[in-house]
Amino acid sequence: MNRRILIVDDEREIAELIEIYLKNEGYETEIAGDGEQALELFEQKPFDLVVLDIMMPRMDGLEVCRRLRRDQSVPILMVSAKAEDMDKIMGLMTGADDYMIKPFNPLELLARVRSLIRRSYQFSPPLNAGSKREELTLGALAIDKASHTASVNGKPLNLTSTEFGILYLLASHSGRVFSAEEIFQHVWKEKYFESNNTVMVHISKLRDKLEQELGDKMIITVWGVGYKIEA
Repeated sequence: MNRRILIVDDEREIAELIEIYLKNEGYETEIAGDGEQALELFEQKPFDLVVLDIMMPRMDGLEVCRRLRRDQSVPILMVSAKAEDMDKIMGLMTGADDYMIKPFNPLELLARVRSLIRRSYQFSPPLNAGSKREELTLGALAIDKASHTASVNGKPLNLTSTEFGILYLLASHSGRVFSAEEIFQHVWKEKYFESNNTVMVHISKLRDKLEQELGDKMIITVWGVGYKIEA
């Protein structure tokens, strides 16, 4: 099955360069020149991943991300010339799964795309021998690895693939504390860089979604160590 990727960027040359690299990898692609066109395309057909620029006319990438996240869990790779930490945090808090700074190496972008697709559609976090379970139940929370879904009292949780990966990792090792570095390496399967705040932002979003439905705190921060879920 060829994955379909939507490239959203008002700089046509950049969009076409990305398209060339993705097509060479066997992906199907379409290009949208602004946010409004991107949403129109999404109404017409499904996509498996979005490469989304932030600074665009008519509707910027942050607003596109917000609207997609209302009812879509599609992986979103945000790209931007904005390189400050707060810009990255804003992009991730809006709902992006990953964030790249322009100018970027196209080969790195390909690696990020492959990683996102693997996490989203072929998810299999490493577990200790004997602890692998397809379905988990922690109180009102139910997690189904096979369908990549989670629910509270039967009500589905709208999680991104990254949020699901973190939730499954912590829930399948209830009581164990994972450092940000360990979470990153397990879920992203990439090398962790010091001062990387990506995990913190995704934990914050996941915690908010769980607390909204459960009414209490499930993900516990162990200061100076990491994060855990208590059954």
